[in-house]
Amino acid sequence: MEQPFYDQVYELVRLIPPGRVTSYGAIAKSLGAGGSSRLVGYALRFAGTVHPPVPSFRVVNRVGLLTGKFHFNPPELMEQLLEKEGIPIKDNKVQNFKLYFWDPLVEL
Repeated sequence: MEQPFYDQVYELVRLIPPGRVTSYGAIAKSLGAGGSSRLVGYALRFAGTVHPPVPSFRVVNRVGLLTGKFHFNPPELMEQLLEKEGIPIKDNKVQNFKLYFWDPLVEL
């Protein structure tokens, strides 16, 4: 039986190393669902209820914007968690995005 898409997303996001970020699109592409970045976002909306925990704060949009921050309570928590791991954020955007970007198609 095929693993449900949301579970595949959670499994992949758990592999993102501390101090790195990836994008919704990179996750979708690596799961063979290119063009389904929005579906990855929907899956991550429920990541707070999943065990083991899913570090969804490490997933940003394709240019490094913290578009998922409004699903954190408080919204500033996403930025705080990333900065705690050494990722510089300015104006809700990862600075030097390419330096911190983790591409599952390359890294795995």
